[in-house]
Parts: sequence; C-alpha cells; structure tokens
Amino acid sequence: MFAALQTHPWAYPVLEAVHILGIGLLFGNLVLFELRVFGRGAALPVEALARLSLGVALAGFTLAAASGLLMFSTQPAELLANRSFVLKMLLLVAAGCNAAWFHGRGSLARLDGLARAQMLLSTVIWVAVVFCGRWIAYY
Repeated sequence: MFAALQTHPWAYPVLEAVHILGIGLLFGNLVLFELRVFGRGAALPVEALARLSLGVALAGFTLAAASGLLMFSTQPAELLANRSFVLKMLLLVAAGCNAAWFHGRGSLARLDGLARAQMLLSTVIWVAVVFCGRWIAYY
C-alpha cells in the first residue's frame, strides 16, 4: 500500500486534498462555535451548536489525522528531520492537551473567562498548525 502511495500519480494529491478537507471541517467548525461563544449568533443554543459543530470538527480531525498518517508513511525520515513538521506535531499535542483541559474542567457548561481563553488559544494553535503544515514543503 505504501509503495502505491509513492508511485501512483494520483495517490498523494488525493491524500493532500482529503487532508485539507479534514482541516477545513475541523477549523471551520471550531471557529463557528467560538464565534457563538463570543456572542455572535446569540439566537443559536450553545449546547445544540456544540453537539453539531464539535462532532463535525472531530470528523474533520479524523480525516486529517488518517490522511496525515498515510502521507507521513511515504517519507517518515524526511519529515522527522523537517523543523516545520516537528513543530506542527508539537502544536497538535498542545491542541490536544488544551482540548482535554477544556472538556475535563467542564468548560463547555461554564463558558467563563477561562473557557473563552482556552477557545481563543485553540484557534491560535490551529492557525499555527496550518501555517506549519504549509511550510513543511519549503523547509
């Protein structure tokens, strides 16, 4: 399978497209939910929007992670030597820790100042992940 990823002319571009689709679903839904928490779309119930947007964001993350692992499998040594890739992986760990902290402390039910700060931090981390992902090809 990994050989096919390296040799088939359409395999890697398709994986990249799926990866970008996953990132779009993830990031778009996180930003949508954050906008609601910060006061936009006040007519939308927070709990219902959270169930929908966070579920779609998780599906997007699953797509991005699965396609990313397959892309990684085609050139692991080169990617592990790439500073942008390593930073992206560290940022993904930070995003996961932030999400675990957010949900672990029940921030969704509170939506207090700390919860808002965590959401803003999440968005900043994901923007940095996207930038690092693009820089992988150039470093």
